[in-house]
This record gives sequence, structure tokens and C-alpha cells, in this order.
Amino acid sequence: MSKKISNGDKFYSYLGLATRAGKAVSGEDAVEGAVRRGRVVLMLIAQDASENTLRKFSSLARHHGIHALRAGTKNLLGQAMGKAPRAIVGITDRGFARVIKASVTGSVQENDEE
Repeated sequence: MSKKISNGDKFYSYLGLATRAGKAVSGEDAVEGAVRRGRVVLMLIAQDASENTLRKFSSLARHHGIHALRAGTKNLLGQAMGKAPRAIVGITDRGFARVIKASVTGSVQENDEE
């Protein structure tokens, strides 16, 4: 059975809120298009994303001056968004990007390293 998101994990809660508010895009094609249109302010790359995906989207983020974080797993990112597993998520709102970035530092990276 896959790990369930706990109520205490703010990162996934904020990601779900951003999704419901229409401030998150997910999936490789959607995120790439939004980045090229200048809509993405924060990119999230799943810890278990393939090396190709990591390389492609890290390069894309650098090229467009977007902060990219490795956070969560594909299954948990998708679960938080109410979708199938997602390797790439783009946040399009600066406020959500700020709170998600702060919550990654405080929870997801530390939890994933254990």
C-alpha cells in the first residue's frame, strides 16, 4: 500500500490548495508550455523523477530563471493534486510559491531523506 498524506504535511496541503485555486500546472507538456509562456514561478520535480526528466526540467528552469525544487514523490504529488502520479509541477502564483518553498524546507526534504 502506498504512503498516505498526513494532515500535518503542509507542503502537500498547500499544493492541493494551489491546484484547487487553479494556480498549479502538472505534467511535462503542460509545465513546459507554461514555463515558455512565462507563467511558472516555481517548479517542483519529484524525488523519484527519471534522470532525463530531471535534466530536462532543471535546464529549462535555469534557462528561464525559475527556482526548481526536488520534493515529494510522483505518487504523493499526484495524490495531493487529486490526479495520477506527477513528476513535474509548476506553481503559477507567487504567494503559493513562497509558502510551498518554505514548507519544502521544513518538511518534505527532511522527511524524504530519512
